Amino acid sequence: SAVLFSLFPGADVGVTGGGANRENAAAVTHVTAQPLLWTPEPWNLLVTQTPAKEKAKEGETVVLNCHLNSPQHPSLTDLMVKWYKEDEKGQMDLLEKNVTVLPNNSRVFMSGDLSQGDVSLVILNVTTSDHGIYFCEVTLPDGKVVTGDGTKLRIRRALGLFGIEESIGTIIGVVAAGIGGIVVLIIVLTPQLRKCTLCMRQESRQ
Repeated sequence: SAVLFSLFPGADVGVTGGGANRENAAAVTHVTAQPLLWTPEPWNLLVTQTPAKEKAKEGETVVLNCHLNSPQHPSLTDLMVKWYKEDEKGQMDLLEKNVTVLPNNSRVFMSGDLSQGDVSLVILNVTTSDHGIYFCEVTLPDGKVVTGDGTKLRIRRALGLFGIEESIGTIIGVVAAGIGGIVVLIIVLTPQLRKCTLCMRQESRQ
């Protein structure tokens, strides 16, 4: 009876008679069983990466957009965000649990407001080694993982001499080849010039 009174304060509960006890027992059973029937609503999260392809030039700053949308969960602060890159060398993790994991690297970090669903990635001073496909991956509180479709990043070389998109080494090679050609011409023509000067001297003596 004490249990019944504590569960139903202020209620007019009868403590005598078998029928009343049976009804109260049924009510107690119903109250205690109700939480077991309740299950959390599953997350329905959409991870959108735009655009599918991105280009940048060496030295520029790149922002890879990733937005999260979950209609039934307006607050997204409990989510864990991961960014990783895939290229010919394999997979490289860049950011885990919302924090950069690259050693001694402050070029790559997450920007935006997680509570608003903006988990975009910023890469400062890009180099040609930054090319690859970047994926935004989100882990939900229930352990479910949702991954975006990826963004392919291409890096163009910086403008070299004369506005040619080539490395300095290539340009030096072209110049060296040109100089080499001139040297060869001089070597070939020098004996001919000597002969001509000798001929002219002999003619002048005669």
